[in-house]
Amino acid sequence: MEVIVDTGTGSARSFEITATRAGRRVEVTTARGIVEVAELTRTGHPVHAGRFMAARVIAVVEHPAADAAGPSTRRRAARVEQEETLL
Repeated sequence: MEVIVDTGTGSARSFEITATRAGRRVEVTTARGIVEVAELTRTGHPVHAGRFMAARVIAVVEHPAADAAGPSTRRRAARVEQEETLL
């Protein structure tokens, strides 16, 4: 999530909060004039959070997740690598 905030000096500042590990999520809540963007674990405990005055928030942008078609970062098992060299 990207939050764009008016700083009051005639410029805007951008803050980015992302889910850094598998199983984590980013949630946005609004209450009493405050917008809170938080990265949460699977159990709901906040890891990173940002609080902004709702009157100063210009935009909250959700970026799409990384493409699944891209290169995989998972390491293949040694046994599979050995089997491929035998073929």
